Amino acid sequence: MNRHYYISDNLDELERVEQELEAQGISTEQIHVLSERDAEVEQHQLHDVPSFMKQDVVHSGGIGALVGLALAAVLLLGAYWLGWTASVVGWMPFIFLAVVLFGFCVWEGGFFGIQTPNAHFRRFRQSLQDGKHVFFVDVAAEQEPLLAGVLRQHPGLSAAGTGEATPYWLMLCQQKWRQFRRAL
Repeated sequence: MNRHYYISDNLDELERVEQELEAQGISTEQIHVLSERDAEVEQHQLHDVPSFMKQDVVHSGGIGALVGLALAAVLLLGAYWLGWTASVVGWMPFIFLAVVLFGFCVWEGGFFGIQTPNAHFRRFRQSLQDGKHVFFVDVAAEQEPLLAGVLRQHPGLSAAGTGEATPYWLMLCQQKWRQFRRAL
């Protein structure tokens, strides 16, 4: 799947584009609008980016996990090489400390990420500050012609590049969750 980014300052047009894409079979979970004016996006009933995803929590937490894993491995290997595990104490305190160290690094990475804009959206910072909106769509290869056909009718959207899309399995889970909530 690919993610296509577009920039516009017209929420009415973005609303029409979203409706046309959904009519072509592209699901709501594939379409998002990133904006600093969330209230206006909500008034137009557009599928906005959750505030949690505007921050870099997941990416920074993942980096924290890698650092924590490395530190935990160094701790366990160091305890083994120094012979501390062969004493009366054994492995348990070192395993516990490694788990705590790993958890702390993940937490610290996530904490850093809360304060940082999402790495995928940093390139749009100036456009967002100028009051524009970033419209992006995650599409599979067979949906590319549908997207191109709809966007040809909307010259007010300017292409802003492509990127890595939400994993297909996660998008499927979001679709099933929405269907489940509607059934209730």
